[in-house]
Amino acid sequence: MAGFIEGVSRDQTTLFPDRLDDWIGEDQLVRVVDLFVDQLDLTALGFQRHTAARTGRPGYHPAVLLKLFIYGYLNRIPSSRRLESEAGRNVEVMWLIGRLVPDHKTIADFLRQNGPAIRKACAKFVELCRRIGVLKGEVVAVDGSKFKAVNNRDRNFTKGKIASRLAHLEVEAGRYIEEADRIDRQEAGAARAERSAHLTGRYHRIRQEIERLLAMDKALADAPDGQISLTDPDARAMATRAQHSGHVGYNVQSVVDAETHLIVTHEVTNQGHDRDLLTKMATQAKAVLQREELHILADKGYFSALEILACHKAGITATVPRSDTSGARSKGHFVKADFAYEHDADIYRCPAGQVLTHRATTEQQGLQMRRYWTNACKDCALKNRCTTGHERRVSRWEHEHLVEASNARRRSPAAPMSVRRSTVEHPFGTIKSWTGPCHFLTRQLWGVRTEMALNVLAYNIKRMVALVGIKGLRAAIPG
Repeated sequence: MAGFIEGVSRDQTTLFPDRLDDWIGEDQLVRVVDLFVDQLDLTALGFQRHTAARTGRPGYHPAVLLKLFIYGYLNRIPSSRRLESEAGRNVEVMWLIGRLVPDHKTIADFLRQNGPAIRKACAKFVELCRRIGVLKGEVVAVDGSKFKAVNNRDRNFTKGKIASRLAHLEVEAGRYIEEADRIDRQEAGAARAERSAHLTGRYHRIRQEIERLLAMDKALADAPDGQISLTDPDARAMATRAQHSGHVGYNVQSVVDAETHLIVTHEVTNQGHDRDLLTKMATQAKAVLQREELHILADKGYFSALEILACHKAGITATVPRSDTSGARSKGHFVKADFAYEHDADIYRCPAGQVLTHRATTEQQGLQMRRYWTNACKDCALKNRCTTGHERRVSRWEHEHLVEASNARRRSPAAPMSVRRSTVEHPFGTIKSWTGPCHFLTRQLWGVRTEMALNVLAYNIKRMVALVGIKGLRAAIPG
């Protein structure tokens, strides 16, 4: 191939072979993985020491397999079979784990047996970022995102889905019976017998499916949340933002630092909503950051008066938009926001200028609500836009000032909701682009939580490299 750059001959021998270390540059990410795992106290984190096999061969050190998994998630290689292949052909992996080639079953068993310890090891990187001063966490943002599980929608059952399928199958069974009657009346001979046998077989298969669904319907009575998933028993059907869409999966919560975009803490749940998760995620973030006070931003899916109060008691300032569940404004009617509260006088002033005074205190869904109204509504010119009753009543929670302070912060020039969107949604998009269309490879909460922890660690390592560089990160990791 004259005129081209030529490679080295495959038959060329070398007197002094190259060292593996010569192939790994000082600025390669694999060196960060090696340093990070080596400084961990794996015994204190709870990693199991594998006993020798019956043949006498000793097991692999946990550090070897942990390095292999972290490298795999950094390079979008989460599969145990693919990691086995990389160990035999990838120079970086050979350098990282000393040319060991564990088989895929050993790799998968390590993940299954050391899930909690792996999650603790992943959390240690966030602690490292805090100790070196990169992660301050003055303002954080929380959000949830739905990730697909290893469970097809057809393998997830609810009462409504079973009822719909049963109705469809009953119609199909009736159609086959009518078709069989028509064949008996109009056809004869071998063709009649063949078609009758075919229809009979189809009919029996439908009856078997109906019996299976009826048994599934009985089993749903014992399911606490009214769902059964056959492939992954912990996965649940969850709605997404797109209309009439959703998938079977998990709800992943993450708290992200607004300044560095590092994921401070995360959690994997199988509940489809975020309403009662604000305090849990905020207190976890506060503990990780070791701060006396914390400001957390969330979207309206997290709005709950009790959650905002719980955050306040824990020293956490929560900025959460109030969810608008009333359709009055779309009809041209006044809503509660149109009534101005005067704190000193403890009154509400309506759009017509009338004063609504405190008349009673009631309990509503566990909240102490103060009720305000006036008797001047019947002669008001704006009554048709306000209420259809005798008077318009306004309720005020005893800790309503916390919600009002949250709304005031939300409308401040700092635009916290814009900060939230550009902060917490970015990591989810990045991780989902890495994992592809089937987000999780493992099943059940314990496996999914471990898999998500490795994804979060990979994201945080790459984010730190973008902030301080590989040399800066290596220098920050204690030897």
